[in-house]
Parts: sequence; structure tokens; C-alpha cells
Amino acid sequence: MSHVHLPAIATPALLSAIRTHPQLPRHSWYFIAGVTLSVLNRPDEIPKVFKHAVENGSDRVGDTPKQDEHLEIVRKMREALIKAAPIGGLPRAINALFALKEATPPPLRDEPLGFSPTARSVEVYDIPSSTILHRGQTFFDKIYGKVSKRVMGQMDRSGTEDLGITARLMYGYILSNTNVLSAVESSYVLLAGLIPQDVNPQLKGHLKGALNNGATVNEVKAVRDIIVRICEASGMTKLDDNGLGGWGWRGEVANL
Repeated sequence: MSHVHLPAIATPALLSAIRTHPQLPRHSWYFIAGVTLSVLNRPDEIPKVFKHAVENGSDRVGDTPKQDEHLEIVRKMREALIKAAPIGGLPRAINALFALKEATPPPLRDEPLGFSPTARSVEVYDIPSSTILHRGQTFFDKIYGKVSKRVMGQMDRSGTEDLGITARLMYGYILSNTNVLSAVESSYVLLAGLIPQDVNPQLKGHLKGALNNGATVNEVKAVRDIIVRICEASGMTKLDDNGLGGWGWRGEVANL
């Protein structure tokens, strides 16, 4: 089986520029980059992000991380890829997580039947579903603010109520779990999952949702900026109105 040679995206220069972005929220660049690459269907580039983070740090300061910080980095990357699965597709999340696993030393892996810092298995098997679904609804309401009832109502009336059920399950069991990634960090994951897909209607709501979860305007713009830079490095461009197609955005990427 032949392998197509794809151009590098996560070059040292790009990763350094992203890591040292002055407005970017602290300790976030690496999991934002990992999700963006996953949704771009470039899981092969994710190990480069992990390697750069453990060698140069999770923050713009650039201190060499200690071993316990390595564990925090890889757990945040894994959780971000899990949270991106409902947004960017489970197959891409699977490929991304296995690519990351191959680059992860065994002591930094959370193996089956061992401790998972998310405690999702406990939530699935030991906590009433009504409790988890209520938490998800609260998370959804915080993101969408005063329009949350209207947005969920639109999904319930999409032609099948199963769309609303799917959203409630996604927010309940996946997105609203904040044991590893905080609410605002989860919003950054959603932005990284949406921008590569050229879905401005959803992106607009989640740009505001990041503000509702506690981010500043400058932080949200910085997150958007590095995601767009990674997408552009992969070959995405703004499509020409007179063109015959291509790969990119059909208009300006939504912003605050």
C-alpha cells in the first residue's frame, strides 16, 4: 500500500509562534493545536505538538516541564481530543488518540481499568443519568446564554427530536465534564473543532460562548488566530467566489 507524502504543518517555527502568542490563554496552545490537527485529519502531526510541549513547556515562558507536568500536558491533550469527537467526528478522534498514544511514554498513559482523571466511567455506571443530563443542560445554558432555549428548541424541531437528544447526551456526558479541562478550556476545544470545518453558524455561537465561560475578548481572538494559522499551514484558504471549489472557507471566518 502506497503512502501519500503530506507536507508538514506543525513545524518548529509554527509551534514556537503559537506557544509564545502574547494574548493566548496560558497552558492552552498544545491542546488547541492537537484538536485543530485532528479535525484537519492530520493525526500524524499531533506527536510533534506533544514533543514540543514536553520539551519547551505548556506556556509562553518556555521552561522545561517536569515529569508531573508531562502528565498534565498529555491528559489535557487526550481530553481535548475526546471533547472534539462530537464536533469533528469520532473516527478522527480515534486516529488522533492512537497517534498520540504512540508518542506517549507508558508511564504517562491512563490504561483500562486504571485511574481516569475524568471519572467518566463512574458517571456512566454509578451516577443517575438525570444528574449528568442536568449538568449538561446547565453547561449548554451557560454557553448560549439568553438564546439557549431557542437554540435547543430549534434542534428539537429539526425534523427529528433525536437531534436535541444527541446534543443533550453530548453536553451531558462529554462536554460538561470539567475534571481535566475547565469550562473555558472546553470552549477553546469547540473553537478548534469548528473553524477547520467552515461552519460559521455554529462558530458564532461558540465564540460568544467562550466569553460566557470566562474568556476575555483578546483571549478568544488569540485562540481563533492560532487555529486559523494552523489551518492555513495545512493548505486551507478563503475560497474565491468565482472559483470552481477547493478546500477552505467560503467566507471570512467568524470573529467577535
